[in-house]
Amino acid sequence: MRRKERLRMALRYTFAMGRGNLSTFLSSLSMLGLVLALGLLIVVLSVMNGFDKEMRERILSLVPHITLYSHLPIAQWREPAAVIGAHPAVLEIAPFTHFDSLLLRGGDIETARGIGLDVEDAAVTGRMLSAIGEEAIAEFREREDALVLGVGLAGKLGVVPGDQLTLIVPGNGREDTLSAAHFETVRLTAVLDTGTELDQAAALVHLQLASRIAGLDGAVSGLRVTTNDIFAVQRIAWELIQQLEPGYYSTNWMMTHGNLYAAIQLSRDLVSILLFSIIAVAAFNVVSSLVLVVFDKRGNIAILRTLGASPGDIAWIFILQGGMIGLVGVVLGAVLGALGSLAVPGLVAGLEQLLDMRFLNTDVYPVSFLPVDLRLNDILAVASVAFLMCLLAAIYPARRAAALAPAMILNQDR
Repeated sequence: MRRKERLRMALRYTFAMGRGNLSTFLSSLSMLGLVLALGLLIVVLSVMNGFDKEMRERILSLVPHITLYSHLPIAQWREPAAVIGAHPAVLEIAPFTHFDSLLLRGGDIETARGIGLDVEDAAVTGRMLSAIGEEAIAEFREREDALVLGVGLAGKLGVVPGDQLTLIVPGNGREDTLSAAHFETVRLTAVLDTGTELDQAAALVHLQLASRIAGLDGAVSGLRVTTNDIFAVQRIAWELIQQLEPGYYSTNWMMTHGNLYAAIQLSRDLVSILLFSIIAVAAFNVVSSLVLVVFDKRGNIAILRTLGASPGDIAWIFILQGGMIGLVGVVLGAVLGALGSLAVPGLVAGLEQLLDMRFLNTDVYPVSFLPVDLRLNDILAVASVAFLMCLLAAIYPARRAAALAPAMILNQDR
């Protein structure tokens, strides 16, 4: 039997239409299961990839890879910055000042985490405030009393850009009295919407203003360090500490967000294993389908063998049928998964608006939206594995079909 004839028979058994065509019905069920399993896996992988990407690009662009502190405020921060900058793994260094504060607007008062930014460093300021736009960044740099609030915090206070607020910083530790509190009138220049937990508590001001109201007299709280390898921060931090004078210590993003990143990776792996198992079940459903097709087509097999078809020809027909089921299921599943991945963010946003609720709150999750990162490598890998499973699943029914004896089949059908 020629290859074209084998292919024609496989196509007929897989796609032939008509009443009572059991083989087509069973093939369609196998394809449907494969399409749904593959599409679901691609969607879930894309969402998990999205969380991973947001963690790397959005959250870690706002959170320093390494933070260096001293037991005392750092007055001459440029000296240790020069030492740190000489390390080959360090990309960026920026001073900062942290302080706990209260924001007062009318009768509303909210706690805030104050962050002082060095407005003279355009790269750091631009990266931290990229979400507010160039004009707002320029205004923030120009005004000494400028304030940028996270969108969640601004919503709680009911303020918009242009409003004035009172920034209250409790005692700096030198005095434990109410009179030690510092009051500063600031003007809201922009609202920061990063889609992260920063939106709920961040209050960004000039570094000089933060140092003054925090009682540091021009010193800074520490240095933010960006590296070229986010997974080597523990080693890099240790090397930096060795180069500095005694009294310095460090933290890194793995201490604050490492558990979150590990949880994302673990969830991705576990869900992938689960859904690959579902794909395996869908693929090996081809076994039962093709076994029933072999039983249904016993008469045809006997006729083909009588006309000169070899056992190998019969086996190839059913292997090709399994391959066709896998190919169609993989292609349709990949298309469904890709379209589903692209539609999921809009669908979730629409449901949030319709139900007037948020599924992802930054009080619990690292971002306030459902991120998606559709990767071609994932689609190709998942599709290849699913197709291979279908081919392997077709071997057993094909061998059973090849082992059928024409005489026995014809005698049974009498």
